Amino acid sequence: MTSNAPGFERALVWFRRDLRFVDHAALFHALEQSRRVWCAFVFDTEILDALPSRTDRRVEFIWHSVKELDAVLREHGGGLIVRHGRAVAEIPALAAELRVQAVFANRDYEPSANRRDTAVAAALADQGMEFAAYKDQVIFERNEIMTAAGSAYSVFTPYRNNWRKKLDAADLKPHPVENYTASLAAPREQRLPSLQDLGFAPTNLLAIPILPGLGGAALLLDDFLERIGEYDRARDYPAVNGTSHLSVHLRFGTVSIRRLAAAAMVQGGRGAESWLSELIWRDFYFQVLHHHPHVVEQAFKAEYRSLRFEHAPELFVAWCEGRTGYPLVDAAMRQINATGFMHNRLRMLTASFLVKDLQLDWRLGEKYFADHLNDFDLSANNGGWQWAASTGCDAQPYFRIFNPVTQSEKFDADGKFIRQYVPELSRVPAKRIHAPWTMTQREQQDAACILGGDYPLPVVNHDTARKHSLERYAAARSSGKRTDVSS
Repeated sequence: MTSNAPGFERALVWFRRDLRFVDHAALFHALEQSRRVWCAFVFDTEILDALPSRTDRRVEFIWHSVKELDAVLREHGGGLIVRHGRAVAEIPALAAELRVQAVFANRDYEPSANRRDTAVAAALADQGMEFAAYKDQVIFERNEIMTAAGSAYSVFTPYRNNWRKKLDAADLKPHPVENYTASLAAPREQRLPSLQDLGFAPTNLLAIPILPGLGGAALLLDDFLERIGEYDRARDYPAVNGTSHLSVHLRFGTVSIRRLAAAAMVQGGRGAESWLSELIWRDFYFQVLHHHPHVVEQAFKAEYRSLRFEHAPELFVAWCEGRTGYPLVDAAMRQINATGFMHNRLRMLTASFLVKDLQLDWRLGEKYFADHLNDFDLSANNGGWQWAASTGCDAQPYFRIFNPVTQSEKFDADGKFIRQYVPELSRVPAKRIHAPWTMTQREQQDAACILGGDYPLPVVNHDTARKHSLERYAAARSSGKRTDVSS
């Protein structure tokens, strides 16, 4: 259909995790196919009420981004209708109120979102309305990248190779929303509920600072493109500004994945290639979740579903609070608690430490990250945790276990990152900061850091824990093989 021959007189675009005006698939198709188009966003109480804290940076990020999106839409003759309630009820009700023939949205891939969209589509159908969903948050979705045998990939490298082979210029072409804005309809209501109206309090989001919205994403992208050439070398060092910091913007769609992938392709070089590979990992985990939804609750690999874990609440609390006695692990956990961000290298380290040093269930850590990460995305978070736990597809082999001391020595050699988040170690010399328990009593006094008082002794011995972890995994693999044979 074209704008000269609209298929609908009236339509509604439902914004979700796609809070931008530019290069927006659902908005483009709605404007192209309809004479009048309203835009809406729902602060969904089914999501908000489940959050563990009333001070959640993600809610504030969304609130600021919604406010900016509304302003941009108004500049083009439209605006954003904002509701606070259950989306499964609010969207059909709003569609009926506006007397639209169709609701347009971009597809989501999480099981709960699929159930929500199915319920909304059914409610709209009962009212004689259509529900039109489009691909927007990934480059390739669902069954678009499959093996030669027609099955889903479970190993990343061949998936990436096929992804690159299949990629065409059309896959990165932006949706020209700006060419169809004459169809935007201005809503009667313009009021945006405050954070307090939503039941939330302000956080330290802007003080960190994390800049939300399209404007924040644009500034970060411009900054990153100036240093993308160093990404492959700088990305592993938490004290260095080596990453893009765009993950939260990808999570809430304040930047288009097509824009980022296209930028990487244009830039070229090892840094851009390395970054593009990270974007492909994102698509990979989305397709894993789509084809294997059981990963939300259990191990991808059947042989590790019998893997036994310790029940040690005190160790879990020490991990959560950054009191394990391993400085880089503790610094990483304090970073996520203070800012909602954790460097990717440190996500792998802290996950490995929880599962293979503390020998606790990876699902405990996965949920903690889900509750605290600004950029929490179910597919990537689950994929990352199962990778570290060696239970997932394309997982780290079970016998590879991150050593928290050597990781610290390699990626924070001077202890700059550690000192930032573990100030009680600020006076510990670099040669001791990665393993402060090696300090003599005199060195502890000189550093004003008495072990067991100012800073904890290690909660586990890494070498001993590693040995026990290997035994657990070997037992689980053996049990899994026996189960396969008997079945």
